[in-house]
Amino acid sequence: MFKTLAKASLFAAAATVALWPALNAAPAVAQEGDNIDITIGWVPPDITGVFKTATNFFELAAADANKNGFNVTVLTKSPTSPTAFAEQVSIIEDMIQRKVDLIAVSPAEVATVKPALVRATEAGIPVIIVNLLEPIDGVNVSSYIGFDNTQGAEVSAYSVVDYFGGPGVLGAGDKVTVEPGAYLDLKFWQDLAAKLSDEDKAKIKARGAIIEGVAGGFYSTARLNGFRKVLEQFPGIEIVGGTCAGDWNREKGTRCAEDILQANPENLDFIWAASNEMGLGAMLVAGSSGRLETVQDGANIGDKKVAVFTNDVTPESVDRIAEGKMIAETTHGFADWGWFGTKFAVELACGLDVPKTFDIRPRTVYEANARNFYPEPKLEAIDWKTIRTNCKKAN
Repeated sequence: MFKTLAKASLFAAAATVALWPALNAAPAVAQEGDNIDITIGWVPPDITGVFKTATNFFELAAADANKNGFNVTVLTKSPTSPTAFAEQVSIIEDMIQRKVDLIAVSPAEVATVKPALVRATEAGIPVIIVNLLEPIDGVNVSSYIGFDNTQGAEVSAYSVVDYFGGPGVLGAGDKVTVEPGAYLDLKFWQDLAAKLSDEDKAKIKARGAIIEGVAGGFYSTARLNGFRKVLEQFPGIEIVGGTCAGDWNREKGTRCAEDILQANPENLDFIWAASNEMGLGAMLVAGSSGRLETVQDGANIGDKKVAVFTNDVTPESVDRIAEGKMIAETTHGFADWGWFGTKFAVELACGLDVPKTFDIRPRTVYEANARNFYPEPKLEAIDWKTIRTNCKKAN
């Protein structure tokens, strides 16, 4: 069963950010007719772009729960930038002091937040991690909602391969018929590549540049490794220069793209940015300088125009993909983060079991399927009434 989420509802829910509550009420067992109070502390690494989308769906799911016997409050607080690591730790500590029922975190960097997460679990507060599936050693995480960052970048690399002559749904290579709603995930791409001979792979040629996130950081390293792992199979695809660190930021990604285009006035075929904000920055720079290659232009090798590929997928980038201004992007499921993040948080607060991992399955978004994702993504309806009936939480 699926529920279509209207754009207007999303924005209405996004406006319902609640104030910090006083959490010193005397415990009482919730009766059948009582709304059960649950406070979720949500700590993203910033609140722009991708994390704004996730936050909207945390709140939308909370609003849905609150129609069905709950009083869920989502307390959202983020650092001033995705590189303000100490700030995120302080926010988690503050959530612990406020005795929230559960903390959901998308770590800016895993190593920096780990001690704070340990303190949260020691205080009896369950922790949900979003944005990755890789286990954090030494932390008793209740549930991981996200994706394998290495695999997400592998999917993006296969999109590049497809566009420049490989089999698939993009560019000039052999076209594959896919059913509407089909998941163009890593297995889909691997199965296509497995049919290619070494000679076929060598014929696929392009020159590209990379904008990474925080140099040396967990996420950036994982995505670089995944992207390069795929391209190693295709010797005709060359990465020029070193990677430019855009710190997951649009402004810095813009500066990286400016430097890349200036250093390569021609004979650069693509830019892959490891995140949406940086990718949108690269698209804007290439567009303003007359060097953006669109879907309508088609794949051309060796000219001045540059195709843009990226990772994440938000309402803004889906619009650009639908317009043909970005060739392809790998979705990381931000709507799913918020929707299922709230569901699992409520279930944990109610003493119910939740999946240890919930895999978003990164997959390719391109012009033909872009509107399957936004503005009206389809997400599985949540049976809040059953959760309420089984809830063991005392207010």
